[in-house]
Amino acid sequence: MPEPQLPKLDQPYGIMVTGVGGTGVVTIGAIVGMAAHLENKGFGALDMAGLAQKGGAVWSHLQIAARPEDIKTVRLGSGGAKLVLGCDFVVSASQKTMDTTREGTRMVVNTHQQMTGEFTRNANIQFPGQSLKRTITKGVGEANAEFVEATRIATALIGDSIATNLFMLGYAFQKGLVPVSSDAINKAIELNGAAVKMNQAAFLWGRRAAVDLAALERLIAPKADAAPPTEVSRTLEETIARRVDFLAGYQDAAYAEKYRSLVEKVKQAEGSRTKGLTGLSEAVARYYFKLLAYKDEYEVARLYADPAFMQKIQSQFEGDYKLHFHLAPPLLAKRDPATGELRKAEYGTWVFTMFKVLAKLRGLRGTAFDIFGYTQERRTERKLIGEFEATIEELVGKLNSDNHALAVKIASIPEEIRGYGHVKERNLGIARAKQADLLAAFRSPEAVRSAA
Repeated sequence: MPEPQLPKLDQPYGIMVTGVGGTGVVTIGAIVGMAAHLENKGFGALDMAGLAQKGGAVWSHLQIAARPEDIKTVRLGSGGAKLVLGCDFVVSASQKTMDTTREGTRMVVNTHQQMTGEFTRNANIQFPGQSLKRTITKGVGEANAEFVEATRIATALIGDSIATNLFMLGYAFQKGLVPVSSDAINKAIELNGAAVKMNQAAFLWGRRAAVDLAALERLIAPKADAAPPTEVSRTLEETIARRVDFLAGYQDAAYAEKYRSLVEKVKQAEGSRTKGLTGLSEAVARYYFKLLAYKDEYEVARLYADPAFMQKIQSQFEGDYKLHFHLAPPLLAKRDPATGELRKAEYGTWVFTMFKVLAKLRGLRGTAFDIFGYTQERRTERKLIGEFEATIEELVGKLNSDNHALAVKIASIPEEIRGYGHVKERNLGIARAKQADLLAAFRSPEAVRSAA
């Protein structure tokens, strides 16, 4: 591997390493610092982790100079970073990081989408990947920002995502952005003493990625044919058609036609009574389907028995591997004495035989012969379908331009019903309370007009 031309140290060289606690961000600073020491260069580091020890934002301010006395301050001031080694996408685009950059600062950023703690409070949050990229490129210039899927690549090559940060260091080094030699960095990794071979390999793979990323992508490409990606419906008609097909496989043609009939009824009513307004048909198409296609024992069996499942497994793993399933069958699982919740148990590949049999018995769903249908959770799921149908009939009967927006909100309530078991039960209670408030407003013309 050819050595890149290292940056000149006619003045201190500032590096900002960003990431989250527990992934080795501070270790990167320690390795770079030791490498600088081995080459008799000056080095200073300041790690800022706040209160978070694991999972929180971490910033490591690094200063490298030709001589120790050249470093007057360690903390990087405004525009003080020559390089930002962004091991976490969100932290890299934060205001605190961008304050240390200027036009011309080089940024190498890992695009792995790791959700922040906000996701635990807002389940509807979307990862702002494009927004983060815009923030970074606007701050340093498009030519100075490089985005690398480092976590995915490093995990595929090394088998452990913890190798990501050393991979990133290798990538930035080979781009000529780290002012210490590869020999010094490898020696520093050795002196660090932790997972030496893995970290040195990750550093080398990062260098190779900087030289020929396409070749690396070919190397880690699945040996088996990957399952075709799921396409996103672009129109309401596509949405309906795909869900009709799914429900026919989920249960039968009659079940699918039941779905189509209600959606078409709403579509006609919306078109005739609220001309120019849309959204209600889409909401019903999406959330009526969600209620109809509840994931019970038959559906779990059908999905596992589908050849597409094994195709996906084979595209991700090779060699001699074994599958283990952690399941909590309602008729077999034991309950936790403290919480009353079903405990999952581990099952071997023999359950595939059971899955195939159970998948063929899905026609029993909801009938008197459905042995799973007598549990409280399954009875509730069937009840929700009936309640939704009745609610939509009421919405269609009273629909007009004034209450249309409120009708869309009511039809979208099933979005709030997430999870399984006790989690779903808790969310259902919240959703029902919200629906009751919205329905009360819908039934009151005065409230609808004041809301509009």
